[in-house]
Amino acid sequence: MEWLFLRSAEEWAHRSADADRWRGLALYGVDGTTVRVADSPENREHFGSQDSGRHDGGRDERLNGYPLLRIVVLMALRSHLLAATAFGPYSIDERVYAASLWSTLPDQSLVLVDRNYLNAGVLVPLTASGAERNWITRARSSTTYTTIKKLGPGDELVEFKVSSEARKKDPSLPMHFDARVIRYQRKGYQPQLLITSLVDEKRYPAAEIRSLYHERWEIELGFDEIKTHMLERLETIRSKTPASVTQEMWGVLIAYNLVRLEMQRIARELGVQPTQISFVAALRECVLQWQYAAAASPGSIPASFQNITDRMRHFVLPPRRPERSFPRAVKLKMSNYARKTPTKSSSRNRTK
Repeated sequence: MEWLFLRSAEEWAHRSADADRWRGLALYGVDGTTVRVADSPENREHFGSQDSGRHDGGRDERLNGYPLLRIVVLMALRSHLLAATAFGPYSIDERVYAASLWSTLPDQSLVLVDRNYLNAGVLVPLTASGAERNWITRARSSTTYTTIKKLGPGDELVEFKVSSEARKKDPSLPMHFDARVIRYQRKGYQPQLLITSLVDEKRYPAAEIRSLYHERWEIELGFDEIKTHMLERLETIRSKTPASVTQEMWGVLIAYNLVRLEMQRIARELGVQPTQISFVAALRECVLQWQYAAAASPGSIPASFQNITDRMRHFVLPPRRPERSFPRAVKLKMSNYARKTPTKSSSRNRTK
């Protein structure tokens, strides 16, 4: 299952990103999320879970909720096809998983990441490991730098100092590295800083970079498609052993890419972006056809799958609204009830 995903993902996602470049660069996103797994002793021991913040019954470990699998993906942002992924125990930092994906990133590419990745140990190896591998991220409130040159309004070439702690972990890191800082502000929001390795202000205009960074949210929509719609909001991998969880996770990722691949093909025929096809409608149609294929005669399956193509033409969504009509707000508050944590007695009952 792992080989099948890696082989197909490498072909489909990179070809998709290559066909829809921005200023000669293939566009990707990297981010991480968590998925619940079945609460068995084997899964809890292997994957771990969130720290509850208190000791349970005097034991050394502090347990909370379901065991969690942490997963990081490399996504072709304009098609949502997954190019590579790494996952495993929750306790491992997502940036460690991300580092294992840099080798799959092609040359002449641009990867969008959130500010959690603003770290010399993450970004410097990314640019140094290939030809024209670039990144864009957002600054933290504590980010500091030294201005080298003004490139334009709200646009500067700057120098970042690499900490001694980072160089102690990775002696190959330089004392400092150059980047570009671009200021922007959306109406009703605080000013923000974008940081990027795209230091050529003529080749990569600041206005386009400001607009481009918001495509990073496509990866969050991809996580929603998998967790909310494919897993039907259960958000739990049902297998009770780490090996079975791994196999099931590879299966979920393969199925997601298959649906997205068909959506991309239909979008190209219709002359729209793949993200303008309804994932929910396309997924339901594919599921219905797969269920039919399980009981149908082999000779009738090709014609049946042709119906998917015909029906997907009706799943085109209207263009996205550039501005929200209403601000984000919390409609439901979190529960006041205490969290249910595993106990020794419940663990013994499961093992009997």
